[in-house]
Amino acid sequence: MEAEVRAALEDVRPSLQADGGDVELVEVTADGVVRVRLKGACHGCPMAQLTVKDGIERVVKERVPGVTEVEAV
Repeated sequence: MEAEVRAALEDVRPSLQADGGDVELVEVTADGVVRVRLKGACHGCPMAQLTVKDGIERVVKERVPGVTEVEAV
């Protein structure tokens, strides 16, 4: 599952990088929770939670069966 999550993150990464940010995979838990770290301009941005839930989580859950949630750490 981790390889699939990494591939999905690669697909959203260009959008984040266009705004000066990036995303790093921290871990994928056994119960399907994906933990990511936002970097660059995304770290500390007021819209970061929206980016994680409406952007990253939506894409990852669509592409990787078994993912239950994406959370920023």
